[in-house]
Amino acid sequence: MIRKRKRKRPGPLAETTRGCGRGAAAAVLVPGSCAEDQPHRRLREVLSARLPAAGGVSSRKRGRESRSQMEDARGILCADGGCLGDVLTEKGLVALKEPVAHVQLACSAQYCAFPADGNTLCVWSTEDPSHQPLTLGGHHEPVTAVAFGNAASPHLLCSASRDHVITWRLHECRQKALQGLTPRGLVVGTLLGKVLCLRLSPDDRAAAVCAGKKIFVLDTASRSTLAELEGHRGAVTAAEFCPWQTRIIVSVSEDRSFKVWDHHVESLIYSSSVLTASPLLSLLIHAGSRQLVTGCAHGQLWIFSLVEGHHYRCVTRVDLKKKRESFSRRTESRLCSLPEDSPHPSTDGWKEREEAEASLPVLGLASCALSVILPAECAGQSSENAVCLWIGSSVGLFLFNLASFELEAALHYKDFRSLSIQVAGSCAVESGAGGDKAVCLLASLLGRKIALLEIHVAALVTSQRRHAAGRGLSVLPRAHVLSTSPLRFRPAEERAQPALQAPSGSAGQRAVKDRPLVFHSKVRSSGYASTPRTTMFLPKTNTRSSGGRSLPRSHGHSKEYPLELSLPTRVHKQLVLAHGPPAAATCVQYSGDGRWLACGLANHLSLVLRADLAGTPTVFSGHDRPVSTVCWSQDSRWLLSASQDGTLRLWSLRRAEHVLCVGRDMFSKPVGSAQFYYLDAFILSSSGPELQLLRHHMDTSKDEIRRYRQKSWCRRVFRLRTTGATGITSLSAVNDFYSYLVLAAGRNRTLEVFDLNAARSAAVIVEAHSRPVHQICQNKGSSSTTLQPLLYNLFATTAAGDGLKLWDVRTLRCERCFEGHPNHGYPCGIAFSPCGRYVASGADDRHVYMYDVGSSTFSHRLAGHTDTVTGVAFSPSVPQEVGTELSSQCRRGS
Repeated sequence: MIRKRKRKRPGPLAETTRGCGRGAAAAVLVPGSCAEDQPHRRLREVLSARLPAAGGVSSRKRGRESRSQMEDARGILCADGGCLGDVLTEKGLVALKEPVAHVQLACSAQYCAFPADGNTLCVWSTEDPSHQPLTLGGHHEPVTAVAFGNAASPHLLCSASRDHVITWRLHECRQKALQGLTPRGLVVGTLLGKVLCLRLSPDDRAAAVCAGKKIFVLDTASRSTLAELEGHRGAVTAAEFCPWQTRIIVSVSEDRSFKVWDHHVESLIYSSSVLTASPLLSLLIHAGSRQLVTGCAHGQLWIFSLVEGHHYRCVTRVDLKKKRESFSRRTESRLCSLPEDSPHPSTDGWKEREEAEASLPVLGLASCALSVILPAECAGQSSENAVCLWIGSSVGLFLFNLASFELEAALHYKDFRSLSIQVAGSCAVESGAGGDKAVCLLASLLGRKIALLEIHVAALVTSQRRHAAGRGLSVLPRAHVLSTSPLRFRPAEERAQPALQAPSGSAGQRAVKDRPLVFHSKVRSSGYASTPRTTMFLPKTNTRSSGGRSLPRSHGHSKEYPLELSLPTRVHKQLVLAHGPPAAATCVQYSGDGRWLACGLANHLSLVLRADLAGTPTVFSGHDRPVSTVCWSQDSRWLLSASQDGTLRLWSLRRAEHVLCVGRDMFSKPVGSAQFYYLDAFILSSSGPELQLLRHHMDTSKDEIRRYRQKSWCRRVFRLRTTGATGITSLSAVNDFYSYLVLAAGRNRTLEVFDLNAARSAAVIVEAHSRPVHQICQNKGSSSTTLQPLLYNLFATTAAGDGLKLWDVRTLRCERCFEGHPNHGYPCGIAFSPCGRYVASGADDRHVYMYDVGSSTFSHRLAGHTDTVTGVAFSPSVPQEVGTELSSQCRRGS
């Protein structure tokens, strides 16, 4: 006990400044440091002061007791603003006689409320710690749930116990307390049973009371029961009103399922299956994304879509423990890249806790607008529409991105050793009025303490974000080509020496040219030195040769992509790619003009089809093993194919034959990916851990005698190894315009960005997926569309069993994750639409899934396929899509 001195009693603000203010100014604890190392620690734990009950008949004695209770309550609250670093501040601490480990606490932007001692409520201002706390009495049984209203005026507080459900108008209660009167509430429910959760409707006109297996919907004005919802097989642990349809209530229960109700007609709309082996504890409905989030006692999160027509489909399931471990490894990799003189936050205790903690129960959920909180220089690191969630657990608070399904920040209580509560049994989180701070009310699991914390969200997030972000990377070039860059070259036409021109004169004075005697011009004729008398006939040599088979032209493609048209919804036409034994289609790509479609098959062949799948495909044969990549040149005249046989082949579309073969002598390992790059000036290829830049020259002319000799050539001008010498599984770069960046995926689940202008690796993203990435797809647009410059920085990656992720080159962060399609077996391809608004993905369930980049769930599924969809491609000129199957089928949707 603290011994009181005899002195003149100061005012509340002076007492707070004297008792705790000095410590708040001096005590700055570094996370992970001991409290004894800080000389000015002022975090006090006041372990006494019982709050007597305030029920009974109103009298002058009751008024004196009310004033005495407020003074005693002020004594048990330590509003010292105890600083635990730049991230966390412990603003208050309460010691109680009754444990409140599993009681629903309440937090708002202005107040926090909790049961002080059994049947008494304590309301404390979160804005001004020196403000007198307000005590409310009226319950005869212990209070088990507290909730604030949603309306700004009047500010309501609702409390529940076994005997009563009472609503309080906080402004009127405080006015009566200042006048020496006893604050009174309005009893809206009686003898409902043990209440585990309370929620008020968006307009505060109704209250959902979860008591036992039932949900009582009470009218807060008329004190009548509007509905009684019954259907759960276990105790209802949480309920929420739908923000955009207040007649809809969603509830979760210990029976491990959630249900959707219409309380106006007292009917059940939807009932889910059993989600997990642990009881569901928390629930949140986010109005912006129209999603439902629920968490269980074993650290699992489920996210469901509430969009009309989605039928409550599951968007994703998240293991909080695995997400924390992944976030810890990413943070450690960021710390390794920091300079030596930079401060390195302590992460030694994370691995110890991971071994000791079996689960992370989800005790509470709250929304957080991260894009508003971050400063202007960091705002670009998050999607404009991305919304984060506060996840309150027994060991810490986690900031979870609802778009990318990744942790943005983790705050562990044990990292702050001077924090009064290290293990929480109940928590309530709310973002502050300004948005830059959040308040958290914690109840200890084993003790009898309640602490009020203030979190500086911007400081927390920026301290844990990766150091690689903000390096100024961009797909669009921002500087000229350096003199030392491997991209600096001169076209072959400029390097060639100009031919010597003969002097002008009459025909008789010109030098006599050699005329062929037989066969061709290379065989010189002897004995014919005189000028021919007349020229009887000169053939036209500037026309296209018909020596090879020419492909027909297709017409009817629009010059400008119609953005107002919808996505393909059904399959119109199909084509069998391989007759006889089925051969899987490994890759597919449209030509730049949208006229042709190239497919690579597992039976060593490459096919070129018309975009409408009409006619007979043109077959390109020459590889010995399955074709892994096909790529068109920018002018759609050449086709590049790479095979597992370790060779690259360049094909002429006009002649339907290969004009260049790059063999195994140039590549030490088989070629994984290859494409044209830098407006067809180079060929970009990967071989094992090496990224190679090849300079090529195409010449289709033939020596009439030595036809086996190729005049086309290819040579390596630059190569670069990946970080860690890991093998490259996928490669991507822009060829439609000049760009210096090349994206590569490694077998160690990393993504690496290469800057070929600087001839170095620019950034590495660790643990991009849980499995190696098998395809990278950039948002390149098309010649028929015009995209905003920032959209070219987006790219998508996919891995078997780990969904599809959308990334931003500028931030090197996952901006959104798509996990609605099943892909656990054969690698399925992805593609961006020319408008950049959609991403398509193949799936194992014989569908093509269309995702909107602004939503985490698919817009619709394109049915009609008969086997696993291995590849997808969008036409660059018309809104149509092509999907290839594992069974050699190609189907066009529009």
